Amino acid sequence: MITIREILAKNILTKTGIEGYDYCINPYVGCAHGCRYCYASFMKRFTGHMEPWGEFVDVKMNAPEVLRRQLRRAKKGSVLVGTVTDPYQPIEKKYRITRGCLEALLEYQFPVNVLTRSPHVTRDLDLFKQFNDISVGLSITTDREEIRRIFESNSPSTRLRIESLKVLHDHGIPNYIFVGPMLPLNPGRLLGMITGIVDEALIDRLNYSNKVKSLYRKSGLTAYLDNSYFIQTARALQEGFERKGIPVSVIF
Repeated sequence: MITIREILAKNILTKTGIEGYDYCINPYVGCAHGCRYCYASFMKRFTGHMEPWGEFVDVKMNAPEVLRRQLRRAKKGSVLVGTVTDPYQPIEKKYRITRGCLEALLEYQFPVNVLTRSPHVTRDLDLFKQFNDISVGLSITTDREEIRRIFESNSPSTRLRIESLKVLHDHGIPNYIFVGPMLPLNPGRLLGMITGIVDEALIDRLNYSNKVKSLYRKSGLTAYLDNSYFIQTARALQEGFERKGIPVSVIF
């Protein structure tokens, strides 16, 4: 059961220290996907939520209006949408806050990068096509559905995410795959699944808390916590992407 609250935001366009970006936008607080490894769960320290991560979402009802007000004064810069929430989590179908923010960004033609796990992102193809500078990424952490169900049970299937990458590609929208965090996966199989539909790739291991490491052990996946797994798998993915002519960055 997800607790939904409608709130008002004072700011929506926030400066970020993430390399390559000037601003970030998070249309929601919390995320219904509730991935077990999610680093964004640290947000609870600042929001006061008592519910477990993944069981609450605050909707920033006035986000598009506040964003327009900020954009009128802001120095033009690149914007990353979805740093501590998924902008296309299920509730976006009802509230359309992310779409409203994209419409505001489009009016000022700020460069935009969107990152999501959801195939619902393809709803906004009409907006993406109007941006002068945009890139849309899908997080794909494994090629194995049984692994996804352990760590990302409330998120869309890998198959649906790959289909979304293909839709973006077929419509001429610059896209990328974010393999992060690398869960147990077969590099060759994953590469085969995305051949011909991806423009760029990012690879990250992220950091695993003791709670997540415990889940690995409970699931019989301890070997995948060894540092050599991350190094070897990242190298195999990097070489595979490069052979296919896909620009790739390993960010750990």
